[in-house]
Amino acid sequence: MSAPSLSRPTARPGDEAVRELIRKVRRIEISTRKVVNEVMAGQYHSVFKGRGMEFSEVREYQPGDDVRIIDWNVTARMGAPFVKVFHEERELTVILMVDASRSLYFGTKDKTKAELAAELCALLAFSAVQNSDRVGLIIFTDRIEKSIPPKKGRQHALRIVREVLNFEPRGKNTDIAGALQYLSRIHKRRAVVFLVSDFMAEGYDRALAVAGRRHDLIAVPLSDPREKSMEPVGLIELEDAETGESVVIDTDDPTARELFAGAVGIADSARGRLFTSIDLDAIPVRTGEDYERSLVRFFRSRARRAK
Repeated sequence: MSAPSLSRPTARPGDEAVRELIRKVRRIEISTRKVVNEVMAGQYHSVFKGRGMEFSEVREYQPGDDVRIIDWNVTARMGAPFVKVFHEERELTVILMVDASRSLYFGTKDKTKAELAAELCALLAFSAVQNSDRVGLIIFTDRIEKSIPPKKGRQHALRIVREVLNFEPRGKNTDIAGALQYLSRIHKRRAVVFLVSDFMAEGYDRALAVAGRRHDLIAVPLSDPREKSMEPVGLIELEDAETGESVVIDTDDPTARELFAGAVGIADSARGRLFTSIDLDAIPVRTGEDYERSLVRFFRSRARRAK
């Protein structure tokens, strides 16, 4: 009997897709590592170094103590004034809320908005774990698609990147209000929340204000240059990725281009006024642009305000 021959195992369906996903995650980790280590780490730590206050103990009142921290229950029992003592929490919880609706899969530059969202989430997740913070993930469309509880560690950060890169949503549309309501239900304690979306939705004003009061909420509006203005290339058909509705526009017509840009400008201005009215920080990011600068600029601005 001849010796059995050794043959290469037959690749299973999906193996190449898994390998490609691993390669993508690895590329993102490598590309963001330098930014995290050399640029983001100090900026992130200076802004999010533990700003929550947690009750520690009570002690007797001392001259100069703030009367607002007097513990009246203990004071009544002891017959002398006592105050509450708090300490700064060293560990933060960071939640990445990522829009996965159909409109995110648009991009005319080097990547789609969805790919840009994955890179941003990687950078923020690795910055958080390097600061010994916990990081969690909520992926949403017109429903909650995926929720990963906050944890520490590089492997957990890599899992979050894999999920954002490879997730295949069931929904097509965007329900920001519903996602924020879900956030409030499952995260009772204050967290730093990055809301990554193109904000192509309506009816989220109140939910945004409520979530902004409970959490340190930061909006990250994503966009693509072709969503802001059109080049004169003749007749084109524009289709709404979420509703499927389409319209034909003659881009050679200056009036049509002006109307398009004007409508987009009005929507952007309204969103900006909303953010300002509820004192919400925002980091606008476009495909094809250096998002690292936008993040660093935001962190530096925050650090100055915190002083």
